[in-house]
Amino acid sequence: MFESLGEKLNNAFKKFRNKGKLTEADVKAGMREIKLALLEADVNFKVVRDFIKIVSERAVGVEVLESLLPAQQIVKIVNEELTRLMGGSQSKLTISSQPPTVIMMVGLQGAGKTTHAAKLAGLYKKQGKRPLLVAGDVYRPAAIKQLQVVGEKLDIPVFTLGDQVSPVQIAKEGLQFAKQKGYDMVFIDTAGRLQIDEVLMEELKNIKAEVNPTEILLTVDAMIGQESVNVAETFNDLLDITGVILTKLDGDTRGGAALSIRYVTGKPIKFVGTGEKLDTIEPFHPDRMASRILGMGDVLTLIDKAQAAYDEKQAAELEQKMRQQTFTLDDYLAQLAQLKNMGNLEQLMAMMPGVKPGALKDAKIDEKVMAHTEAIIRAMTPRERTKPEIINASRKKRIAAGSGTSVEEVNKLLRQFEQMVKMMKQFSDMGKTKKGQKMLGRMKLPF
Repeated sequence: MFESLGEKLNNAFKKFRNKGKLTEADVKAGMREIKLALLEADVNFKVVRDFIKIVSERAVGVEVLESLLPAQQIVKIVNEELTRLMGGSQSKLTISSQPPTVIMMVGLQGAGKTTHAAKLAGLYKKQGKRPLLVAGDVYRPAAIKQLQVVGEKLDIPVFTLGDQVSPVQIAKEGLQFAKQKGYDMVFIDTAGRLQIDEVLMEELKNIKAEVNPTEILLTVDAMIGQESVNVAETFNDLLDITGVILTKLDGDTRGGAALSIRYVTGKPIKFVGTGEKLDTIEPFHPDRMASRILGMGDVLTLIDKAQAAYDEKQAAELEQKMRQQTFTLDDYLAQLAQLKNMGNLEQLMAMMPGVKPGALKDAKIDEKVMAHTEAIIRAMTPRERTKPEIINASRKKRIAAGSGTSVEEVNKLLRQFEQMVKMMKQFSDMGKTKKGQKMLGRMKLPF
């Protein structure tokens, strides 16, 4: 996500880095590079024009030209202006003071509207809400069935009257059903079209008038670039949307939609879809996204993901085992499971500070290695997992055969585990001295 844009922006910043002082000509040359990077990322031309104008005005000011580190000042300005461009701060979903909160999902066909209605319902279910999905797409073959399937996976009920009833009637009765049964959030999946047409818009306006939604969220496919901005503008003009869900940000998107939609419509991006799984949705934070684009990392989102996957009781037990040096391969397996719960490893790596956009484009994190590790440990007996030192040559052959791996892979895992136990012992020994405790106190992890 944004790899190409981030790479080009960082190349533009290089023009400033080797200069002790900047002239207006230096700034102008650098801004030309930034402008090209944004246009190539499919950012709306008007957005680019105004963005460059504001950044240039700030960049030729005293804070930059008389600064000891002008290159850093320009990166800071670009970061601040990217954040402002995308909305400044997080825009949360409005929760109605009189339940249920009604969210009307709209968008073109293929943007991921049905899936993201379920993703969003699942996200709020985790926060203690009681969501109901309403199947209002009666035109697309199997749309109702698709919603029922994803609803079942998330254990969220789906209200449907079949495909012979008008969507307006389905939305109306779905809302009544939610009130009767005590559901506090209603997600109405509406019909999409391959193109915007008057019949679709009239139907959506009628649903809006009937249920008076708390939020109208437009689902937009980030992969279609500039066209997504035109779609957002049209839907906003006709329905007065309250926010946007930008989907497929895990794909080969150039980033133009994320940087243009807020400016063009005046409406915030509230959520982004970052994968195919039903838990790959996250709130949109303009400041964090700007940091990711510029290769500054996104530690806060990384911490959020860690905390979501984090089991406090298990972590306390793990700390105790580390202190007592009784960490086993079963514990190692449990830690792998928590890491997998945090999501796609490449996306997590891209959130680390210092990992520049584009740096990972040729580096594939092989998740099969994790699967092999898991298979090897599961092929061991309970005693072998507790006392790996008893695993001799014949046991290694049996474990390799049972896990579908090789003896070399079994050896490699055992070496890695041995090194980890040694490292834990060193940390434990450090904690026994005052100096060591002081050092460990400075090494607190965010999760």
